Amino acid sequence: MRYLVAPEWQGSPSARAMQLIDGAEAIRGDLPASRTEVVQVPLEAGSAMDTGINRASSIQMVREAVVATLERYDRIAREGDEAGVDAESGERAQNAESEPDTGSATSAAENSGGALNAEPVLVVGGDCGVALGAIDHASRAHGSDLAVVWFDAHGDLNTPDTSTSGAFGGMVLRAIMGDGAWPLTATHPVNDERIVLAGARSFDDAEAAFIEGSAMTALTVERTTADDLVAAVEASGARFVYVHVDLDVLDPARIAGITGPEPFGVEPATLVEAIVALKERFTFAGASLTGFAPASAEAADDDLGTILRVIGALAR
Repeated sequence: MRYLVAPEWQGSPSARAMQLIDGAEAIRGDLPASRTEVVQVPLEAGSAMDTGINRASSIQMVREAVVATLERYDRIAREGDEAGVDAESGERAQNAESEPDTGSATSAAENSGGALNAEPVLVVGGDCGVALGAIDHASRAHGSDLAVVWFDAHGDLNTPDTSTSGAFGGMVLRAIMGDGAWPLTATHPVNDERIVLAGARSFDDAEAAFIEGSAMTALTVERTTADDLVAAVEASGARFVYVHVDLDVLDPARIAGITGPEPFGVEPATLVEAIVALKERFTFAGASLTGFAPASAEAADDDLGTILRVIGALAR
């Protein structure tokens, strides 16, 4: 697995938003350096660009940087596949006189067909906005075969028209479905029937109404189990799964460094078990992990054990 650290803070509504930078840096320190890259986040807050989304210009810059990096990884994988095909073709040519042609040789086109199956990437935020570009990239590759499992204490289902804060962190999941304000909406939307919202327990009226009228699946904390999540994705018909984890899905008694704690959350062991089950049943298309905002370096150390267990499940 590769790791892409994007310490974006501009999408958060919290007064502690800039501590998300510290959280991303703390996590980065425990990731393998040779497999980790950092996206440069603008220093400035950014402008709304007439979108109704606070700091939209900076959020869009991060989105573009995430997508560009993922596309570069795809290109590296494709070029590696093509190099392997060329080497294999050369060996077959050298042996053509001594070996009969059985018609079983794989063509270069067939070999390069899996070029976009680059190794999965875990995007580490920052706020939940970093997931938009990553999921859009996965949806472009896998289309209707992709389901998104969104672990979060909140719905993240507002649009600029319904949001009371103007913070993109509360709109990301709707943007992934193609609803919201351009340019902060998906180019390759994921249909609502392939969205599974897990562990959410805080909704405003607009979010609750959207869930009621949509085909998405919303699982309570009690139903955020390995069996229920696998069944929900199976029901969507998808073969690939993208997993997003906002750390506030966890019970705040288990993790302190989160910006929007909601009581009675998911236990870390339950989250880890669910991620492992999803990866065993479906082809893993990538992941994001967001929402770590420790109050201090010492406080970060207290939470990193739990966070690394979650990352371990995503990376295994």
